[in-house]
Amino acid sequence: MSQDFLPVSRADMEKRGWEQCDFVYITGDAYVDHPSFGTAIISRLLEAKGYKVGIISQPDWKAEESIGILGEPRLGFLVSSGNMDSMVNHYSVSKKRRNSDAYTPGGVMGRRPDYAAVVYCNLIRRTYKKTPVIIGGIEGSLRRLAHYDYWSDKLKHSILVDSQADLVSYGMGECSIVEIADALDSGIDIKDITFINGTVYKTASVENVYDGELLPSFDQMKRDKRAYAKSFYTQYLNTDSITGKRLIEPYRDNLYVVQNPPARPLSMEEMDQVYSLPYMRKAHPSYEKDGGVPAMAEIKFSLISNRGCFGSCSFCALTFHQGRIIQARSHESLVEEAKLLTEDPDFKGYIHDVGGPTANFRYPACEKQLTKGACKNRQCLFPKPCKNLRTDHTDYIELLRKLRAIPKVKKVFVRSGIRFDYLLADPGRKFLKELCEHHISGQLKVAPEHVSDAVLGRMGKPENKVYREFCREYEKTNEKLGRKQYLVPYLMSSHPGSTMKAAVELAEYLRDLGYMPEQVQDFYPTPSTISTCMYYTGLDPRTMEPVYVPTNPHEKAMQRALIQYRRPENRPLVEEALKLAGRTDLIGYGPKCLIRPEKGRNQGVREENSRNRQGKTGEKRSGRPKKTIRNVHKKK
Repeated sequence: MSQDFLPVSRADMEKRGWEQCDFVYITGDAYVDHPSFGTAIISRLLEAKGYKVGIISQPDWKAEESIGILGEPRLGFLVSSGNMDSMVNHYSVSKKRRNSDAYTPGGVMGRRPDYAAVVYCNLIRRTYKKTPVIIGGIEGSLRRLAHYDYWSDKLKHSILVDSQADLVSYGMGECSIVEIADALDSGIDIKDITFINGTVYKTASVENVYDGELLPSFDQMKRDKRAYAKSFYTQYLNTDSITGKRLIEPYRDNLYVVQNPPARPLSMEEMDQVYSLPYMRKAHPSYEKDGGVPAMAEIKFSLISNRGCFGSCSFCALTFHQGRIIQARSHESLVEEAKLLTEDPDFKGYIHDVGGPTANFRYPACEKQLTKGACKNRQCLFPKPCKNLRTDHTDYIELLRKLRAIPKVKKVFVRSGIRFDYLLADPGRKFLKELCEHHISGQLKVAPEHVSDAVLGRMGKPENKVYREFCREYEKTNEKLGRKQYLVPYLMSSHPGSTMKAAVELAEYLRDLGYMPEQVQDFYPTPSTISTCMYYTGLDPRTMEPVYVPTNPHEKAMQRALIQYRRPENRPLVEEALKLAGRTDLIGYGPKCLIRPEKGRNQGVREENSRNRQGKTGEKRSGRPKKTIRNVHKKK
């Protein structure tokens, strides 16, 4: 049979001679058969193992018949909300409904429900009472145990409790889904599948869970945020496949949710196999009339070279989902895929990205991780790089050179995030030269996130002096190359630990930089991150210390406005913020001031106050050229 999309209708099943699917995969995304989509990977992997998989994409959750268009599957339903948590997909941090959905044909919003995985599972249960239901994907993975839900502002059950599903396959899922399929195919009842790593299940008794660690009960956590913080950190310390323990979360009499240890990381050979499956590498043709699927534009000419991240930023859920062990594809696999890209009629010669969660991670952080797992109580990069950290970009440089040498390839970009602290830990600086010379075009986006060391400590990010050192190295490298290329920093407002004083410190940094960001990311409390735990509990779960958390929408608006203090519409908020921070010295006409006094007030008095302030600090009022982003890094 020629390569084709998996069946999405009875007619497609008949073409293949199928009377029944083994699995029906229900997804909240459009059906895109590309390895950047979890639906494609899991369905193609099961197909490669001999299972018949059909796809129901974005079913009408208000119509029960939409879930049955392919009939009852022989082994079970697989359910995912899609590549994003459905609530993040639908709402901005201010809880306003977004205008478009990049994972829906034509970008149309509203084709999936809120809390999509729960809704889909309950829809299945209304028709198919006993058919096994397995949840996967990011929404199921990050909601696998009790979690704080920002949009309802409350602690929610494990997704298994609310969805009526039987299992969660958490993490990336390749290992666990094949084991689940084989167990079901061998005749094992879904309720007896309690032994597979990378899964979460419900049980009426934990007598047979001989090696589990008991977490606080859901009712206890609901009453006591401190109990939730402790439970969350226990979960955080058990995200490694080698050291992770079985975790037991009690709910009520005769109901427990048990999380098995994480599935093992894939080997390089297994990674290559996953990405060599017969993907169509495009969206289903039925979407062409609607203008296609917008998300394809970002990934069509990009290459995924790795997964996992040992950076462990507090606000990122990657530790919970992909883990800290780096898994990488071989050069041969990536070169072969790149050659496929060059054969696409739309290819213009540019590979848009070669990376993953962090582009310049190609190895596990150290050799020890492969046999003993990631350290539980120590981070690889924070607060400083571990002495055992392997800091070598040689393999990544060689990979990029091979990709540049492919006929028809004009340029290979690196647009995934790079860890500048990891780059600086490599004493050779060869990668920085290679990056500046070949893999960016005019500007490089990096994520210092903040400048206050107090805030950076809560974020799990390096001290600000590390970013300043990177700025100097970047400027120096570009000068040697004769290039004018700039840094564009990503910044975050209102992260736990960010007081108004820290927000003003960030505004002053931007003033000195001469740079005003067009977009600012307000901290978004998404499920299962350390930062979200801090936001909900007011405690840092790593130390159980109290943390200042800006939760009031007006205060958050002030912190965001300070970062964009030049915008006229932000002036009232900036003035209010400066007064609250006791920094009215920044309201005036001096070179250090953020905003001018409001018209109609006694400006002479304000000017005199401003001069007095400047006299105390020894600053001059004139003769300083206005900085621009162009000369920022020369200063640094």
